Amino acid sequence: MMKERMQIEEKKQNIEKENVGGERIIRILSEDLRGRMKVYPALAKIKGISWSLSNATCNILKIDKSRTVDSLTKEEIDKISKFLKNPKFPDFLINRRADFKTGENNHLIGADLELQTGFDIKRLKQIKSYKGYRHAAKLPLRGQRTKSHFRKNKIKGVGIKKKQKIKDKKVGLY
Repeated sequence: MMKERMQIEEKKQNIEKENVGGERIIRILSEDLRGRMKVYPALAKIKGISWSLSNATCNILKIDKSRTVDSLTKEEIDKISKFLKNPKFPDFLINRRADFKTGENNHLIGADLELQTGFDIKRLKQIKSYKGYRHAAKLPLRGQRTKSHFRKNKIKGVGIKKKQKIKDKKVGLY
């Protein structure tokens, strides 16, 4: 009787788990993670969480890195998501140090990170900085060479079209 109650409670706790094609999918911070994955690489799949952040999260929350995501309880999933929303990491692990507008140290995850990155690029273009010009021209920003890379097949495409026109004219003459 007691075992049955415990099984029912575990099923209620794992509401977020869904069966998809025989494999469970667990949702953490609006990211679907496969149940068979280990916790350490699964957390690194979330946008804005690096391998070092994933490692630090597992160590701080005392979660075994080799456990599968499937084995996490509802409380542990909630604990992970709450911690990653307001992380207590050293400043060198945070992805938004000294924010341009507020001057605070923040850590952005998921859609917030993508949105803020887009705003930063728009600001660089608006103030017409060097990086802004490079973004607008879709060229590399950090001093890479452009002789052999970043070409986008502009010259090659034009040359191929000319060759095709010449072949068409020759066929029409005979």
